[in-house]
Amino acid sequence: MIANSGRALIVAEAGVNHNGSLDLGRNLIDVAASAGADAVKFQTFRAKELASVSAPKAQYQSARTPASESQQEMLRRLELSESDHETLIAHARHRGIRLLSTPFDLPSLRLLTARFGFELIKVPSGEITNGPFLLELARTGSQLIVSTGMSSLGEVEQALGVLAFGYLDRSSARAPSGRAFEAAFASQAGQEQLREKVALLHCTTEYPAPFADTNLRALDTLAGAFGLPVGLSDHTPGTHVAVAAVARGARIIEKHFTLDRTLPGPDHAASLEPSELATMVQQIREVEAALGDGVKRATQSEIKNVPIARKSLVAAVAIRRGDVFTLQNLACKRPGDGISPMLMWQLLGRTASRDFEPDDTIVA
Repeated sequence: MIANSGRALIVAEAGVNHNGSLDLGRNLIDVAASAGADAVKFQTFRAKELASVSAPKAQYQSARTPASESQQEMLRRLELSESDHETLIAHARHRGIRLLSTPFDLPSLRLLTARFGFELIKVPSGEITNGPFLLELARTGSQLIVSTGMSSLGEVEQALGVLAFGYLDRSSARAPSGRAFEAAFASQAGQEQLREKVALLHCTTEYPAPFADTNLRALDTLAGAFGLPVGLSDHTPGTHVAVAAVARGARIIEKHFTLDRTLPGPDHAASLEPSELATMVQQIREVEAALGDGVKRATQSEIKNVPIARKSLVAAVAIRRGDVFTLQNLACKRPGDGISPMLMWQLLGRTASRDFEPDDTIVA
């Protein structure tokens, strides 16, 4: 199962921030490894397979790339070849960090799974309604982290139906159909495959994403609706939303990073810089440690402070042997190494067994 350890899986999203440069790509791997991320992720695509010649660029892409350049032309500059993948995979192995990638087309999917043996694939938000692609993803048998940006709960369920069908029908023996997808999703075998193979990422597909549109409570909705591991693909500025998501139960965090936000390219401006990435990883690990096991008890570190911070019953005035304990001659003061003030009412009306001076700790 994906993200089944006690720690969130932190994926440092290099994406296309390599700007087509292998040197930059290797540097990004170095930064992710040094920051303590669990994985570094790139994107695998063929520009002609991904976008038509007439496909427009998103507003955030146009803001950081030449205005006269089409989306396909922009993507062509950012493609990673098969040999580029070999180089980056080898460098990640050398640095001791897992390398992941997101395929955007069938040839790229086959490159990652058949050629390089990737067993974990990140599915981008834009493919949530791409039924044929989802079907082929599942038929590879890969574990999938499915990003759900721009989608409704119903669209996520439809996508999971296609995946369940694909996992159950790896041999292409049955004809795909909406009814078959629904049946696969509803079946016990289909649900078992999804629980074993699939995690969902909540996402707001805007760069940077407005805080008001982030809706972290959707993590609860996804987890409750589908019973799958959930996480956040975070596009908000800074690190605090990702950290908050972990505190809310996110088991995967994906965050874009760059060497320098001022670099040209579509995603740099909405990415963390190296020191920020390292800070985010540290903050997440500290929050995970702080979450604890949920049992309310005195911890080992605070037990020594019990007698310092708590109070005991003491003599408010001089008390002589044989005097009756009353609310007037008893007080509650530190230290807390004597009779607990919770037992005061049991002591009232009893007689003192010896003399007590003011502030003496009462003993029964």
